[in-house]
Formats: sequence, structure tokens, C-alpha cells
Amino acid sequence: MSFHDARRLIEGELSKTGGILRFAPAWVARQFLTPGRRLKLDPRDYYAYGGAKGGIDERWLSSVTPADNGPYTAPDEGLSYVVVETSGGAARVLFRDIIDFMGEAVIGAGPMNRYGGWVSFAKLFDNMGPIGLHVHPSDAVASAIGQRGKPEGYYFPPQQNNVFNNFPHTFFGLNPGVTKEDVAARLRAWDSRGDNNILDLSRAFRLELGTGWDVPPGILHAPGSLLTYEPQRASDVASFFQSQVEGRASDRSALTAAFPPDKADDYEYILGILDWKLNLDPDFKKRHHLTPVPVADEAAMAEKGFGEKWIVYGSPHFCAKELTVFPGRSATVADEEAYGLLVVQGHGAMNRMDVESPSLIRFGELTADEMFVTEEAAQKGVAVVNRSRSENLVMLKHFGPEHPGAAHLLRNYDF
Repeated sequence: MSFHDARRLIEGELSKTGGILRFAPAWVARQFLTPGRRLKLDPRDYYAYGGAKGGIDERWLSSVTPADNGPYTAPDEGLSYVVVETSGGAARVLFRDIIDFMGEAVIGAGPMNRYGGWVSFAKLFDNMGPIGLHVHPSDAVASAIGQRGKPEGYYFPPQQNNVFNNFPHTFFGLNPGVTKEDVAARLRAWDSRGDNNILDLSRAFRLELGTGWDVPPGILHAPGSLLTYEPQRASDVASFFQSQVEGRASDRSALTAAFPPDKADDYEYILGILDWKLNLDPDFKKRHHLTPVPVADEAAMAEKGFGEKWIVYGSPHFCAKELTVFPGRSATVADEEAYGLLVVQGHGAMNRMDVESPSLIRFGELTADEMFVTEEAAQKGVAVVNRSRSENLVMLKHFGPEHPGAAHLLRNYDF
């Protein structure tokens, strides 16, 4: 499809839907992890990419960022496609290309001028057990390999956590009193024994449905087994500090993949990517744990047929809301910025676009649960209708950097 044809197709779709684009599901497999099977993907399809590539345990949302699965990475893995129904069938256009050729019409002139494009995305992460202790680097570290730093936010949606799986606890940071030499000793033991036991230096927190965490770069963390909605910076870079997870050994390249080659054995450099103040903070949960914050007076919103809460906040790089429209009700909801969204419960409509949360998705099938709302449509207000007489319509909405409505919720880690 030519540039001209793609632009005309997307402009026509935005006019028809009232400023809303629909995405095809973007599935991501990880060779070193075990699917948690709560993504609503058909049980027959969790290994649809083939056994060597690993199972599907992520769905990426509103993504212009390619996944990094080493030699197993598919050419467009992790990238979102916009779907437009035409007389000839469903046409697909890469969201990344849409941002390139008409970004101002989609995310607005401000974000395009400030950031050069859409620089965040979200994912559903779903693993059967825990993930190895790892860290996402800051901009200063990631730039050495041509990447962005990666802050993350977590939220545990009740709608997609019908079971907690094997280990619903996440390790964060380091125990007060742990030294750089303590960590270096565990890293040097990577190949001398099966497990370097680095989790002995960290602390675990039991995960709570309907809450979340703010995780800036430089913090060690080993996520637990709840399905997690993760707004984050547009990056896929990490360094793993744990040599073995649930009996599965990791190659040392998992530690060094985020470093320049000449730093692979430089322990002073490796330890320097950690934010030691944040990792050793004895009040870690108090500073980083997130509980939902209503965006306005709850009684006043309920009177209008809906409720809305900030669920991921604290970072200047992204934020997220949960919108609930009550059974049989409708509401017009405005936002200052463009956003992606995922419907996690119920069915209805947004402007002139039908939406629904699917019960089961076959690999390769299209859905009507993932959308993108342009800046113009968001600012005008989106008319959301719940067509169920008994069930809430619930959607999770992820925004890009510096959302003015979340400025009062920014976390200050200067302590």
C-alpha cells in the first residue's frame, strides 16, 4: 500500500469512527518464560510461533516499539497494526508508519514536536511463575547501545487475574545494608554454581489485585505471577542479575546484553547501572506502591453513569486510567491527551466504534477490544455507551509523557 493510499485510508477511518483507530492484537513470545494462560488466547495457540521460540506470554498495546527476542525475533514482533474494514476485507497499516506520516493528526502537534513521535506503549504481561531479578537501565546507560531508558508502571487488573499462578510476589530492590561487593560476589558466581542466590539480597512483596507499582530505571525487580498491565517507555532493554529461575539456568549474556561489549566484565560499570539510593530505600513500598486515585468526585461521576481512576502514575513518562461505565449507562469522557486503550470487561461503543472484551481469541484473529483515541477526539470527549444491562464496561487507558492531569501525582524520589 502506498503512502498516499494508507493516509487516505486512515483519514477515512478517523472520519467514520469519530477519531478512533482499532488495533489487531500484537502477541509476543519469550523463549525463557512460561505462559500464564490468562491473555484470553485460545489454549491451542500459546505456542503458535513454534516451540523453539517459546510461549506467548505478552500482548503489546499501542506499540511502535519492536520486541527484542534475539535470533527468534519476528520482523514485526511487538508492533501494532491498525485495522480498517474495507470492501475488499480487513486492511492493516503499521501504527509506527501512521505516526510517521500523520502523527500530528493522531497524537497531536505537541507530542510530535517535543518527542518526535509516540514514545510509550503498554503491554499485558502474563507468566506462570516468577521472572528473574533484572534492571532496566537509565537513558544514560541505554544510549550506549542505541536504546532509550525504560521506566515501567504496573497494575494488576482483577478482570484478567482469575488465578494467581505460582508466585504472586515481586522482589524489589535490595535489603538495607547490602553492599556493592555483596552484589558483585553473586554476579561473579554466575558460572561457578547453578544459582547465584542473588534473591537472598532482595525482598519480596505480595501482589494485590487492583493496585500497582511505579518502577523507575535502575531498580532491581523480579516480577511475580499476576497478569500485569504495564504502561512503559518505548524500549525493550534489560539486564538480568539472577542466574537461575525455577531451576532454569540463564546464559551470562542475559546480564550483559544491555551493555557495550567492552563492559561485559567491568563490575564497576555493571554495578553503576543500579540506582543505589532507590534500591536500598527501607521505605520502598511507601514510595512506589500505587493505589487507585479517583480523577474527580466519585459521587458526582457515579451520578453521570461512570467512574474513573488513575491506576498508574508517578512517572513523567506515562500514566494510565481505568474507566468504568455502569450497566445500561452512557457517558462522555474527555482527556487532555491522545491515548491507547484496552477493553477488559463488557461491551458497548465508543463514538461510532463498537467495542467488546472477547472471551477467547485465536492466534491471528481480529478483536474489538484495543483502540487508539486521537488527541482531537480525546479533547472533544468520547461518547462511551455500555450496552449490557448487567455488566460494567471497563477499559484501561494508557497515555504518553507529561500528562497535565497527572502532574499532581508525580513521585519525588529526592529523599
